[in-house]
Amino acid sequence: MADSILASRLSRIQPSATMAVTGRAQELKAAGVDVIGLGAGEPDFDTPENAKDAAIAAMKAGQTKYTLVPGTMELREAICAKFKHENGLKYTPAQIQVASGGKQNIYNAVMATVEEGDEVIIPAPYWVSYPDIVLLAEGTPVIVQCAQENNFKMTGEQLGEAITPKTKWLILNSPSNPTGAAYTRDELKALTDVLLRHSHVWVMTDDMYEHIIYDDFEFTTLAQIEPELYDRTLTLNGVSKAYAMTGWRIGYAAGPEELIKAMNKVQSQSTSHATSISQAAAVEALNGPQDFIAANNEVFKERRDLVVSMLNQADGIDCLTPEGAFYVYPSCAGMIGKTTPDGKVLETDLDVATYLLEAEGVAVVFGGAFGLSPYFRVSYATATELLIEACERIQRACGNLK
Repeated sequence: MADSILASRLSRIQPSATMAVTGRAQELKAAGVDVIGLGAGEPDFDTPENAKDAAIAAMKAGQTKYTLVPGTMELREAICAKFKHENGLKYTPAQIQVASGGKQNIYNAVMATVEEGDEVIIPAPYWVSYPDIVLLAEGTPVIVQCAQENNFKMTGEQLGEAITPKTKWLILNSPSNPTGAAYTRDELKALTDVLLRHSHVWVMTDDMYEHIIYDDFEFTTLAQIEPELYDRTLTLNGVSKAYAMTGWRIGYAAGPEELIKAMNKVQSQSTSHATSISQAAAVEALNGPQDFIAANNEVFKERRDLVVSMLNQADGIDCLTPEGAFYVYPSCAGMIGKTTPDGKVLETDLDVATYLLEAEGVAVVFGGAFGLSPYFRVSYATATELLIEACERIQRACGNLK
């Protein structure tokens, strides 16, 4: 019966690998297995108290009804103020869409614009949902492999080679999930120079990790770099990561009014709007004190340096130091071809991730899920003592290979 009722479009996509790893780790923990989960992409910090208080106040004030599809006017005005103050970009509330998480903004945009035969350029390693959302819309993901030698970043030359008359979008994520790589102003300029020569290509820039950066890195978003691309750029962001509000599900997008209207049409027939209470909390998060972000980043930086150092001490692992986000993407090429204590040969990064989970109880996400192997992703958005224990377990697992 399932074969007869399920839509064929489902065969094009896979469930989120990152969510699957997190779910598996939780299942094992519930069964009494000692598992350290390094798969979840969410800060272990709590949501700031002022944002939580704003949500409580909104509930007590009766703000529990439907809102406008694109979001409350108060939140969209706060988002416009954020873009003007932090990015030098001027938007009106009519150019803003608030959605139930950043993923829905991407889904709305793709569904509103991509048709069968349209191509969407996605640099790899990529966030797992980008290609599957494109596939669900019957588009064609064009994957550009970005090598470790170039810090996992796409060059202008690579972008130019990937563009065809069928290209509809470029999706760019900086700082990146899964690598933490962040594009400098010059690196973005090299991309915008190419985009200026191809007026049919739009840009979706995912800036969700904008505020999680290290070592005096200066964040810039693409529309800042090249004002001529303003009218064909959709800038994506949200409160999930920097504000530790993943479960509140608030993402937002800014772009041309015509595109935002189309995205609102899609949203009006799906979720209608983001939760009213979460929107009230997001207003306070954006308008309230921001000093905790720098304090959190200091902790993240310490964890980053710890994890990079400990992983590079593991036999067969090579790990770069990222500029932002809270992930590292170590190469496990030195583990491929080796044999585990129970006699299994590690042939892929999926084998490596399975071995780390089964042998040492460390849950990571295999690199194939992000489009570039042989690597795996580690999230260091967890307690420092757990990271130390996890890295010691990984070192032990690597040392036990033959």
